[in-house]
Amino acid sequence: QVQLVESGGGLVQPGGSLRLSCAASGSLFSLYDMAWYRQFPGKQRELVATITRFARTNYVDSVKGRFTVSRDNAKKTVYLQMTSLNSADTAAYYCYAKWAGAGGGNEYWGQGTQVTVSS
Repeated sequence: QVQLVESGGGLVQPGGSLRLSCAASGSLFSLYDMAWYRQFPGKQRELVATITRFARTNYVDSVKGRFTVSRDNAKKTVYLQMTSLNSADTAAYYCYAKWAGAGGGNEYWGQGTQVTVSS
């Protein structure tokens, strides 16, 4: 069982940077695989970046080289550092957690935080 709270969204100019945070509460955070998703208006939620309990990362092609996902298990927080932002990055961003241990199937979502890239 884990609760996720995103923060750090807001309005940024094209080319700017923003860091999103996802604070988790609950037990055994270090055993959860984490991810960031985003949802464009009128579209399905899409995977942006993943980070496993071993800190292995993966990214959707559109953000490779620009976004960096990281985690601090001591703080029970996952970050998404976004750079070189453009208007196509405008979306609601959601934190996601999946239990990686025995018992399987437990998935959790944060409430989302809006990122708007505009002049």
